Amino acid sequence: MGFSAPGALLEALLSVPMMAMFGLCIGSFLNVVIHRMPLMLERDWKHDSAELLGVKTDISQDSQDTHANLTLSKPASRCPHCGHVIAWHENIPVLSYLHLKGKCSNCKAPISARYPAIEIITAALFGAVAWKFGAQPVTALWCAFVAVLVALAGIDWDTTLLPDNLTLPLLWAGLLASALGWTIPLSASVWGAIAGYLSLWSVYWLFKLVTGKEGMGYGDFKLLAALGAWLGVSMVLPVILASSIIGAVVGVAMKLNASLREGRYVPFGPFLAGAGLAVLFIGAPRVMGWLGWA
Repeated sequence: MGFSAPGALLEALLSVPMMAMFGLCIGSFLNVVIHRMPLMLERDWKHDSAELLGVKTDISQDSQDTHANLTLSKPASRCPHCGHVIAWHENIPVLSYLHLKGKCSNCKAPISARYPAIEIITAALFGAVAWKFGAQPVTALWCAFVAVLVALAGIDWDTTLLPDNLTLPLLWAGLLASALGWTIPLSASVWGAIAGYLSLWSVYWLFKLVTGKEGMGYGDFKLLAALGAWLGVSMVLPVILASSIIGAVVGVAMKLNASLREGRYVPFGPFLAGAGLAVLFIGAPRVMGWLGWA
């Protein structure tokens, strides 16, 4: 059967190659989010603290605060070493990095390979979503889910922060998508959010009572709640198991390699995000079959 004109357009736009190319562009933007959002949050926290203490300040007028007017869109991206403003032709995902040979065009300082890596990972994930869900509107929804997880993983790895600006919208979007009948049944989504939050909340308090230390942050609770809202209550335990195993392996490897950061910790958020993506692409039926729950 042939496609109608709108149907053919949707088929083309949501094809695997097109979504992968779109993912490259989104990955470039996610690099900005990963770098700038923690700086913006720190600036806002300082401003809020000053207000709470009754200290007069105006971050928009503070000439010493280099992040006073920082947003996700302004100012234009610059080389952190020499301040060179990155031209549009130097900001083409992956291709510009290859053309520049991984160096700033002005000062020749090295550009982190993580920038093209994030772009390639996002492109691969978007293509995988298009392959899994096909040419239907829900594909765009799951791509948004994937993009937020990539951003959260990058931010948490760098700063051990999982910003409410991302985790809470992700949680509510999962519940809303379920309520509108776009993803999983609403009951599975609601109970998934509840189980996700309470499971890590319980582990946190048990660990703190036994050791007197905090083993994770509240952002981890919210991220797992969001994953539960999108993937369902039955996937909460597989996500916890997978993320714990992978996190332990990476932690041991980093310890043996003497690459653990100060405080000897490994952020848990990237492993939660990775496990959530794995469960998404493997599929609930196969995961439940592996666990003997089918």
